[in-house]
Amino acid sequence: MKKTLFFFLFISFQLFAQNKQITIDDIYDGLFRPDYLYGLQALPQSDYYSKIEVNRSARAYEIGIYDYATREKIETAFSTSKYPFIGYFEYAFSPDETKIIIGSKIEQIYRHSRRGIYYVYDRKKQRLTKIDEQLIQEPSFSPDGKKIAFVKDNDLYIKNLSSNISIRVTKDGKKNHIINAIPDWVYEEEFSYSKAYEWSKNSEMVAYVRFDESQVPEFSMIRYGEDLYPQVETFKYPKAGEPNSKVTLHVYYLKTGKKENINLGNYEYLPRIYWTDQNYLMAISLNRHQNHLKLHLYSTISKKEAVIIDLKDDRYIDLEAMDNLTFLPNGDFIWSNESSGYNHFYLYDMRGRLKNQITKGNWEVTDFYGFDRKTKRIFYQSTENGSINRSIYSIDLKGNNKKLLSPRSGTSDAEFSAHFKYFINTYSSTKIPYTFTVNDAKTGEVISTIIDNQALLEKLKPYHLPPKVFVNFKAADGMTNLNGYIIEPENTAGKIPVLIYQYNGPNVQTVLNQWNSYNDYFHYLLVQKGYMVISVDTRGTGGKGADFKKSTYKQLGKLELDDVTAVAKNWATHSFIDENRIGIWGWSFGGYMASNAILKRGDVFSMAIAVAPVTNWRFYDTVYTERFMQTPQENPEGYDDNSPLSYTDGLTGKFLLIHGSADDNVHVQNSMRLAKKLQENDQPFDEMIYTDKNHGIYGGKTRQHLFKKMLKYIEDNL
Repeated sequence: MKKTLFFFLFISFQLFAQNKQITIDDIYDGLFRPDYLYGLQALPQSDYYSKIEVNRSARAYEIGIYDYATREKIETAFSTSKYPFIGYFEYAFSPDETKIIIGSKIEQIYRHSRRGIYYVYDRKKQRLTKIDEQLIQEPSFSPDGKKIAFVKDNDLYIKNLSSNISIRVTKDGKKNHIINAIPDWVYEEEFSYSKAYEWSKNSEMVAYVRFDESQVPEFSMIRYGEDLYPQVETFKYPKAGEPNSKVTLHVYYLKTGKKENINLGNYEYLPRIYWTDQNYLMAISLNRHQNHLKLHLYSTISKKEAVIIDLKDDRYIDLEAMDNLTFLPNGDFIWSNESSGYNHFYLYDMRGRLKNQITKGNWEVTDFYGFDRKTKRIFYQSTENGSINRSIYSIDLKGNNKKLLSPRSGTSDAEFSAHFKYFINTYSSTKIPYTFTVNDAKTGEVISTIIDNQALLEKLKPYHLPPKVFVNFKAADGMTNLNGYIIEPENTAGKIPVLIYQYNGPNVQTVLNQWNSYNDYFHYLLVQKGYMVISVDTRGTGGKGADFKKSTYKQLGKLELDDVTAVAKNWATHSFIDENRIGIWGWSFGGYMASNAILKRGDVFSMAIAVAPVTNWRFYDTVYTERFMQTPQENPEGYDDNSPLSYTDGLTGKFLLIHGSADDNVHVQNSMRLAKKLQENDQPFDEMIYTDKNHGIYGGKTRQHLFKKMLKYIEDNL
């Protein structure tokens, strides 16, 4: 008996010792951070790629250039060892690769925009020249590499690199009034770009967008900082139903110094501009409902404008899905849209006449990598291998000879060489961490491996993390299949509590076959403590076509809450689930969902954590909100019937509300208004405000504090 007991205790001790426990500090101190290729770029002319490297002996950051074919290092193109004042930097090569823009002392403005001190490094002369003495934004080379355009204090400048003279193109830029060549807040956030100008292909013209935001209402945030008196930051933010910036299109002619105003007729938004190979100017305009798109063609020679494509949708047009307009040498162009019900490529001639549909099927094109002019092949990413996967393909312009270039299930992304001979495949799945390989662009064959992250897998072995199991849930209608996953704890005694993690915003997926995020490790920590974690992509999310995505039109939050509630109720019927301990959490749109879940469906959810939630879509911006909801004036019921503010008398469970006080995206106003309503209704809840933190809530040990707060709340209340 003693030997048997000793053996049992020994085995138990070994199993306990082998199952290491994840901690919040492990996660956010970077213990599980994979190796990665930082600053990866394909050089514009040669079959080389570049990346940012750390030279520890020289205490410097460097740009290393490598051969795609051999993976041999060709040279160090730039090193801060000679320029220690630069520190970590961002960079961009000139079209002929002889010069590099080096950006240092970068300050983040909003999500995409940055300003900093920028230099031009001449590789032949090994000379570093400052572009401007002040902070500037969005510097870019002209196609001939002889000039640089940039924005300073809301005005557009052009610098001649040979004379070192800068010309101020616009002179009316003024904070919170006029912006030239960079977008206003809402364009940057919702149309996902930070540079509102483009060089013509012959380097003789620059087209730019001017934003008159003088009539846009202002929003003010208090930044408490370290001084005796806090500072008030005021910026233009158009909330749903309020005035937008008035945007106009202009062309600057470098030879004459003249500016031209381009009349495109009536429109609300001007989110994209392009130059064709023939130096025609193209622009995309949208109406306010974003269900009517026009593609304009303008000749700078004849001064004539024409609408060559006119698209309408009963609900809305997803511009992000169409962000791949590509011109061919003969004037034809490739563009995608959802007219078939799924996002696919189409070939048009210069007048906008459809020549043929290139890709077809009940799957989505999700990224465009480029067109090889020599082989006449398109390279793209899609969901052909299932909506939770992303694979790389090539196809010809007639839609024939399709080739799968990344056969493994999971998520593949690519950086192609300039001549489309090779690509670096960034691959991962739930079981395989990020792997970087050099692949042949014709066959997809792996030539060599750059990073495999096997060391990370070895590091994770002692934790014995359970698998993330993909499942199909049923939507509330009982028919629609929803993607989901489950992470189940091992060796639990008694019934299992469940925490549902979700986002469920339009065209976004949390259920993907890819490697762990920080949130995943937090979920594994909870699983180690005996919780089951479930995630579900409800109706309205991405990867399954236009009808699935747009089914929530004018009623954001309704079907999504119905679906996540149906999943929770279904799992509550299983004998091994504790039906009284089902919680939910999410961030941003996910926080909005978590708030509605605890306030409207307290019979199902006993606990919720909402981080940076929208609490009424009236508080959010025009472009995003009205795309899915129209305006509050047109659709008041859609706004109020699905607002957490309308249900603050129904709180029965435990509720933790978290927000950053300097959130320029989802303003803390959302949580303050919800807190006020809960207090007025004498409803007990918990709240945490992170001082001077934005929508991401990070900086210092803030993330550790946030997730330790969440962990304790879950342990105490679920």
